[in-house]
Amino acid sequence: MDLKEAELLGDSAETHWYYRSKAAAVSRYIRSLPIDGILDVGAGSGFFTRYLLRRTAAADGLCVDLGYPRDWDEVFCGKPLHFRRGCEAVGANLVLLMDVLEHVDDDSGLLAQYAAKVPAGARFLITVPAFEWLWSEHDVFLEHRRRYRMEDLARVVANAGLRVLVSSYFFGLVLPLAAATRLPGRLHNRRARPAQSQLRKHGWITNTALSALCGLELPMLRFNRLGGLSVFCLAGKP
Repeated sequence: MDLKEAELLGDSAETHWYYRSKAAAVSRYIRSLPIDGILDVGAGSGFFTRYLLRRTAAADGLCVDLGYPRDWDEVFCGKPLHFRRGCEAVGANLVLLMDVLEHVDDDSGLLAQYAAKVPAGARFLITVPAFEWLWSEHDVFLEHRRRYRMEDLARVVANAGLRVLVSSYFFGLVLPLAAATRLPGRLHNRRARPAQSQLRKHGWITNTALSALCGLELPMLRFNRLGGLSVFCLAGKP
């Protein structure tokens, strides 16, 4: 979870429809994988690593983010959880890059850099925001460089020396809602005010309704080639 979004949501992240649904999709993507350790690149608050440490056999987690003010260690669910500004070679066999590649100029280069740090056979779960036509002040606020189509992310993965195993879109059922809120803003000049995140805290009714809507997609998650707010990709290191 981006540190900016973590600051906005505070302790409500686990109940927020977006992160609840995204975490459920992560579980779907990796549920058949044997996970020994997790390397979470651009981890922010460590939300997804904590989620997986609680629900998988992973023995430990390493969260890496340049935004951390210092290095520190925790124990979560009885497992070591490390927070670092950088890392050398590690033995983790699952690497998470959850909405990270869109923040850097050289996305393939960053991916290749971390591919070199993990063993052969490691799996990479990557998510990025989908479709340039959805660009909004939310992207500006989060300092994104770009949004992606499935084929764009596939090229990035291949250029990094990894192999795409499966890829799809997610948040397809809420795509019309997002488009309705974002596209009108592109028709007006809003530069008079600072860019703002569109992520908001919601009440129980909204979170429950939107979580249920996204939950309808989960059984067909890996087969959605049509559209959504995010691109998911599971890749492997040869």
